[in-house]
Amino acid sequence: MLTPIANMTGAFDVKGLNVVVTGGNRGIGLGITTAFMQSGANVAILCRNKESGDAVAEDLKQLGGKCFCVQCDTGDFASVKNAVAEVFKNFGNVDVLVNNAGVSTVCHFVDDKDLGEWHRVMNTNINGPAYMIYEIAPKMMDFGKGGSIINISSIGGSSVGGSKHHPKLPYHVAKAGLNMLTQGLAIEFGDYGIRINAIAPGPTHSDLDKDLPPNAHEQIKNSMPMHRFGEPIEIGALCVFLASPAGCQITGTITNHDGGIILGG
Repeated sequence: MLTPIANMTGAFDVKGLNVVVTGGNRGIGLGITTAFMQSGANVAILCRNKESGDAVAEDLKQLGGKCFCVQCDTGDFASVKNAVAEVFKNFGNVDVLVNNAGVSTVCHFVDDKDLGEWHRVMNTNINGPAYMIYEIAPKMMDFGKGGSIINISSIGGSSVGGSKHHPKLPYHVAKAGLNMLTQGLAIEFGDYGIRINAIAPGPTHSDLDKDLPPNAHEQIKNSMPMHRFGEPIEIGALCVFLASPAGCQITGTITNHDGGIILGG
């Protein structure tokens, strides 16, 4: 369990921490993985594309920490169990879990055949983080040194703007549920020194860019106070802060990282 900082010496230090990042091989996940590796942590990347994850791990190992990939479909409980077991063969303990893996969809609810897209999105975006936490949090508790869990949510968890012409209801519902999961578990885990927070990115350059309708990039940038999309490494920087001693009193929060777009204007 982290003790309060007395001064700024080492306040943002995560060197030597063991970190698990789901979907850490691309997009926002790659930004998070990179930020932790550049800050001296060790990272296990969990992703479906093992070849891609291995390539990222090989590249980032040049920074000096330990980095490896374990194949995992976070929406499949059996896959999560196997992957977490593999992680603990390489790490004696896990200090930080970042639930980043996520998918989206663009589909009107009644056009979703047999609710296939609904279930696909829910399995990854809400069941996946629940499965990961269920498998890793008890081990954090047993280890006795607390820990940090960071869920990558979305401003879409608190707003359904644009849903008439760009409908992705399963995504919004799953992210709203992830926010509630974050806050509920912050209460449950506090006695063990385990902090759990969520980051809610707004427009951020990632693989989800391709789901945006034509001309959306310029329209979005023009409506944002900061007038630009976020970068994955910036989300990673916020993760590092939340996992560091400087963030040791922060739990149960949903922090927007959105260039101010949620403000409207």
